[in-house]
Amino acid sequence: MGFESGLKTIVVAASLDGRSEAALEYARKLAAAYDARLVLAHGVDPVSYAAVGEIPGKMRAALSDEAQTALSQLADELTKEGIPNHTVVHQGEIAQMLLRIADQYDAGLIVIGTDGFNGAGAYVVGAVAEQLVRLAPCPVFAVAADWNAGPFRPIPGGPVLLAIEKNEAAKAAVATALSLAETFNRPLHIVHARSAAEAMGFLNPPATRPEDFGVPTSTRVKVACMVKDGTPADVVEAAIAQLRPSILVAGVKRNSGTPGPHGTAFTLLARSRVPVICVPPEMKSVSVL
Repeated sequence: MGFESGLKTIVVAASLDGRSEAALEYARKLAAAYDARLVLAHGVDPVSYAAVGEIPGKMRAALSDEAQTALSQLADELTKEGIPNHTVVHQGEIAQMLLRIADQYDAGLIVIGTDGFNGAGAYVVGAVAEQLVRLAPCPVFAVAADWNAGPFRPIPGGPVLLAIEKNEAAKAAVATALSLAETFNRPLHIVHARSAAEAMGFLNPPATRPEDFGVPTSTRVKVACMVKDGTPADVVEAAIAQLRPSILVAGVKRNSGTPGPHGTAFTLLARSRVPVICVPPEMKSVSVL
């Protein structure tokens, strides 16, 4: 099942400190374009408020009420825009809360906001985004709070950038990037870092064709390819500086032989302000992005 038919519900991690405003802006655009419902999810994590022991029941209730009031205001705005929505306030660890809600509502996408400044940062990637990207049954979209600032600020009508690695997530990542480029009428730029084996095989970067990366020749999207030598993260970061895309799509492997935050997708999350969609290789039939 394709993106258009699968993306019916988008779960947005809604904070009360303004960090999720940029994430919500992107979620709104996606919901409007794909006729999807937004689920505004807020987690009240007791660890954030009490270092020792359990948070008192009255305080838990007050925090939940405050969050529900704020979410209701956001929901009213979405309803006025014609975007179907629902609000959920749960207590517990944030990543696990989002995974439960995504499963409950059969979500096709989870959208989270990060602190920004220099991308998501290692702490955020390790604490929240890594768990979501590794475990979510659908893609995870991370938007830095300051995505629209600094030298990598997206240009108006900026392209969709697809960071492609030849792994089990490539097919789903290509489908996601093509859908976004077509829906928002943007060009698609594919960037690939040559491996040592490819370099030894005398691959000629300018001769690389979109179909070599699984892009069908029948696509209506304007596609360009860029193949460079270097580490994937460095090559993609250079492409971001050159192209200033509106969004970055990256396939992510589920398993790795090293512990902790690692891999190209997590490096991009930690270093880039450009909004990043991390696409897993296998997704439920109703949740393909």
